[in-house]
Amino acid sequence: MKASRIAAVGIVVGAVAWVASGHLMPHESSESRAAIRPNTAEPKLFRVAVIETKLAPHARRLVLSGRTEADKKVTITARTGGVLTEMRVRRGMHVKKGDVIAVLSDDAREAQVAQATALYHQRKTELEARRKLIEQGSLPKLEAVNLEAQYKSAEAALAAAVAERDRGVLRAPWDGIITNHSEVGGASLAMQGAPVAQMVSLDPMLAVVEVSERRLRGLKVGDEAEVRLVTGQTATGRIRYIAPSASDTTRTYRVDIEIKNPDGAIPDGITAEVSIPMAPVPASRVPRSALTFSSSGDLGVRMVNGGAKVDFVPVSVVEDDQGHMWVSGIPDGARVIVQGQDFVREGQQVVAVPAEVAVGSAR
Repeated sequence: MKASRIAAVGIVVGAVAWVASGHLMPHESSESRAAIRPNTAEPKLFRVAVIETKLAPHARRLVLSGRTEADKKVTITARTGGVLTEMRVRRGMHVKKGDVIAVLSDDAREAQVAQATALYHQRKTELEARRKLIEQGSLPKLEAVNLEAQYKSAEAALAAAVAERDRGVLRAPWDGIITNHSEVGGASLAMQGAPVAQMVSLDPMLAVVEVSERRLRGLKVGDEAEVRLVTGQTATGRIRYIAPSASDTTRTYRVDIEIKNPDGAIPDGITAEVSIPMAPVPASRVPRSALTFSSSGDLGVRMVNGGAKVDFVPVSVVEDDQGHMWVSGIPDGARVIVQGQDFVREGQQVVAVPAEVAVGSAR
């Protein structure tokens, strides 16, 4: 029994000694040496895809929303008293300059013309007859002055009577379309200036836009513009008028583009989009996705410089061309980051590969 206890104690002591030997005198192995050796390998650099940009003159286009507007609109009014006895046009009718629109009642205007005509001929005959007597010395020369005055007065009265008669006939001031008119029987006896008809001229047609003060620079009268209507129609015109002063409410300037419309296909008051080419400026074409913001909130692009470090370049948008943007501020031949630009920062060392290679390796 005593011998078995001694053997058990010996086994325990041997096991403890073996475990202690591993802690007190550790055996050095290749794995342990690798674990305690300091890591001297360089960190792996981030890989970005870049494109090389080219600086080239780009003709910008100023795109604005507006509306069409008839070049001329007029309300034809009665210039004398009377009753509307005849309306010779209807709504939508095309008329030529000088065509009769409406006729007012005569109200003795024709009789006044006849009376003035008779008096005119009388004064003219008297003047011619007595002028011979004056030349012969039978009548004083002062009589010639009186006769001349009476003749001129009769001539003026006849002209006034004819003008009053003509006021009863309303005519079109220019070629156009009747848009509205009064009904026969309407009286304008008590109020001269009562509206009788309205007409509009559709040729030429105007496309009217409002331009902000920041975009006004570079526009000039005579510049060509393209007009696209909401109906899908397109037309080409030229700037005819640029307002010299801004609107008090919107602080914008009115710009009129004149469009030829001989067939009247372009209606008045329809929504239109006007595209005006601007003077070309040096710009670079980059993908829309390449634009990013710096830590300070500036819009720009990140590019890789000659030392493979990341730089940020602020840009100004010249034109939005659907999937791409034309921007200014990028040096010619710069390597702009188009993939990975949001995962790097200025001054960071990167590995730059062409965008085509990056796309190919991803596939």
